[in-house]
Amino acid sequence: MKYPHVLFFACFIMICSQSIAQDITKYPTLAEIWQLDSTSLSKKVEFRILPYKPLYVLFANYTTNVNNKPTSSNENNNVEEPIGYNNIELAFQISFKTKILHNLFGPLGGDVWGAYTQSSRWQLYNNTLSRPFRETNYQPEAFILFATPYNIGDFNGVYMGVGLNHQSNGRSKPLSRSWNRVIFQMGWEVNSVQIVLKPWIRLPEAEENDDNPDIDDFMGRAQLDLSYNFGSHNFELATRHSLRGGDNSHGSARLDYSYRFMKNLKLHAQVFTGYGESLIDYNHNQTTVGLGVSLY
Repeated sequence: MKYPHVLFFACFIMICSQSIAQDITKYPTLAEIWQLDSTSLSKKVEFRILPYKPLYVLFANYTTNVNNKPTSSNENNNVEEPIGYNNIELAFQISFKTKILHNLFGPLGGDVWGAYTQSSRWQLYNNTLSRPFRETNYQPEAFILFATPYNIGDFNGVYMGVGLNHQSNGRSKPLSRSWNRVIFQMGWEVNSVQIVLKPWIRLPEAEENDDNPDIDDFMGRAQLDLSYNFGSHNFELATRHSLRGGDNSHGSARLDYSYRFMKNLKLHAQVFTGYGESLIDYNHNQTTVGLGVSLY
């Protein structure tokens, strides 16, 4: 497709229309997000398109260290000549989920979900290179969640689960990047703070076909997400780490802030620092700052 951004906006509008019908005057709990609360336990599978990760457009996304020569520990995936990217671009993300199976194991529960996330970095302001898409990451996944309701003081257990995750950028060498993971996840709430821990195991690939053999040491082996809401304000912090020491100790942190000024529309700011802002940048250290809008 000559103008892939047209597809993005079509998908964006479709998901928005699904979201608008929902009551989102308040931020939902983790149990409400995953239909694990008492009012959702009897719901049947409807294959509704529901929000998953944030849906946003960052009209100005600035990086302190643009990656003009992407590299990999696989020598076949190194760019030899600088490409000439601008350090300001437009970034956007679409993400949605749907429940596939409900109470797979009867009284034991077990809801199966499918999800898809796509994030793009568009050199919209780079007329010299004819405004190319610098990087797009595609991430389909499927997982099963079990409700784990328990309380220890203000610490409330919500769910645990496991799933399969594929992430790639759909490009040919030397720019190809991809990996497959088994991701475990556990969710808790403490008052207004939501906590989600996601450790994972990367599925092995044949050495000659591995675009990024050392990706675990940069994009990490676990992620911790914290979310805090009050009024119209929402803060989300996502941290990753390699869980290794010495030269293999790398990590990242991303902070998203949003302010709801209309029912379905929010101002959105994002700051990222560390390794792996995208797959092509998996071993590239940078800090980015973006401003735009988000939905739901």
